Amino acid sequence: MNIRPEFLAKRHKPRFKLPPGSCDAHCHVFGPGAIFPYAPNRRYTPEDAPKEMLRALHDHLGIDRAVIVQASCHGIDNAAMLDCIASDPKRYRGVAIVNDDFTEADYDKLHAGGVRGVRFNFVKHLGGTPDMAVFNRVMDRVKGRGWHVVLHMDAPDIVPLSEMMKKLPLPFVVDHMGRVPSAAGVDQPPLRALLELAKRDNCWIKVCGSERISVPPYAAAVPIAHAIVAASPTRVLWGTDFPHPNATHEADEGDLVDLVPQFVADPAAQKLLLVDNPAKLYGFEP
Repeated sequence: MNIRPEFLAKRHKPRFKLPPGSCDAHCHVFGPGAIFPYAPNRRYTPEDAPKEMLRALHDHLGIDRAVIVQASCHGIDNAAMLDCIASDPKRYRGVAIVNDDFTEADYDKLHAGGVRGVRFNFVKHLGGTPDMAVFNRVMDRVKGRGWHVVLHMDAPDIVPLSEMMKKLPLPFVVDHMGRVPSAAGVDQPPLRALLELAKRDNCWIKVCGSERISVPPYAAAVPIAHAIVAASPTRVLWGTDFPHPNATHEADEGDLVDLVPQFVADPAAQKLLLVDNPAKLYGFEP
């Protein structure tokens, strides 16, 4: 697979040197569509961003591990994600999208392929709240496997969904800092609710998506991420969100890496965020 020549030329080398074993805990592979077709009912069609592009980006940034999160444009066909994991099983883990039709054999295959969680979208532009009867049945199916559920929601949904999240019988991960608007500051009700959830032993939060809640150089996202990391230093994750589906602008992942020391200045806490926490949740080898 050829990588577009301008792909890395547009991205600078980060000034911040990531510690060994650092994990991009939220990224995607798209296609290539000729091999891994996009879902017929998708809400958007991305440009192809295959596993070779992801590998090249991570090598450029100094990232050693990654979690491939299944995106809605591929629907419940997790083949592209599984193919990426199979290319380097020690380096990659995955989060799948599933439905009621998945059998125990299907879940076994996903687990053997490196999947450690399922993802549900609640965001309106991707279809809104899922069928909660299906959601609850899936929770019952995966809770005994040591998996978790990844929840992608909009900021206004955090308060209404808080009671549901508090009752979840397995670890749950909130994507993209809950997509709370950085312009609203650290005292906004959605962030207060998210920080309250962060006190729970089974709540994890990703401090990725700075490019979704602010604009370059993303300074407005720093207080949000800092508050989240401070509230739950042992249950936070970081990621690039490459290749930034439905983005408002073209992000440079080097800029996103350079935000890390602004999120958390202490090297030991940085290692928790980048290495130890994802290793614990996803079972990476020491």
